[in-house]
Amino acid sequence: MMNTNTHPISDFIEKYFLHFNAASVVDAAKAYEKQIDGGSKMLVSLAGAMSTAEIGKIFADIIRADKVHIVSCTGANLEEDVMNLVAHSHYKRVPNYRDLTPQDEWDLLSKGLNRVTDTCIPEEEAFRRIQEHIFKIWKDAEAKGERYFPHEFMYKLLLSGALEEYYEIDLRDSWMYAAAEHNLPMVVPGWEDSTLGNIFASYVIKGELKASTVKSGIEYMTFLADWYTENSSQGIGFFQIGGGIAGDFPICVVPMLYQDMEREDTPFWSYFCQISDSTTSYGSYSGAVPNEKITWGKLDIDTPKFIIESDATIVAPLIFAYLLKM
Repeated sequence: MMNTNTHPISDFIEKYFLHFNAASVVDAAKAYEKQIDGGSKMLVSLAGAMSTAEIGKIFADIIRADKVHIVSCTGANLEEDVMNLVAHSHYKRVPNYRDLTPQDEWDLLSKGLNRVTDTCIPEEEAFRRIQEHIFKIWKDAEAKGERYFPHEFMYKLLLSGALEEYYEIDLRDSWMYAAAEHNLPMVVPGWEDSTLGNIFASYVIKGELKASTVKSGIEYMTFLADWYTENSSQGIGFFQIGGGIAGDFPICVVPMLYQDMEREDTPFWSYFCQISDSTTSYGSYSGAVPNEKITWGKLDIDTPKFIIESDATIVAPLIFAYLLKM
């Protein structure tokens, strides 16, 4: 019998994802869709190494479909999507990574391969190809007395065409390129601990760049406060992939606005979902259940809340596929 399904992935999860974490996937996806259909904006936070996991293959489509309106990500996710774009064929997969000895790890380092779980990023082809061009953009901005956020510098790099000769994947599979084309608002807390952040710091130490050329995390927070205020009339949802600073930084803008700025009319986040394999423990932000955020003034009593205790590299693409009616 011919399969006439037009949305095979969406239909599959609705039919078979019926209980426990599986049911939460469907519930969270439907509530995300309801938020968008109702005119709400959505923030997506990317923790971990989702770019190295090639989330861009589907997240770029989410950006183009206007189903995300601002991104919070680590500096690693910001740069690693671009690294994958220019050095994909040089990456090395290590499926037996659990069996590696310290000597095996040292041998990878000696070959210029920096491991992220089962995937090694090639230092020379990835980091160094970008370094030459981003340094010029940093330097040119400084010479003009201009200052930009880390993601804005990356947008300039991508849109300049300076990396075109190195492209090794379809541009449609790069979420950073899609974000640059749409000038998607972004916050990148803790950018300084990324590879490019370290490289920038090295130029500051050597006296070749000024630290002030790249805007700071405090300036990201003030930008986010203005963006939230201007866009929250119909609600802003919070879709968190993983934990850590990529999630904790932006969610704090709400209590900051109504407690510290004393703007008592500031609305809470209108939706919350976290995909995480962290479990509730002692003081863990990543493992905290959504209700804990009520006590911090981040979520309201009746905010739709979902937590999916699973691997984000499996779950996030399924939810995005549902939203895209794949």
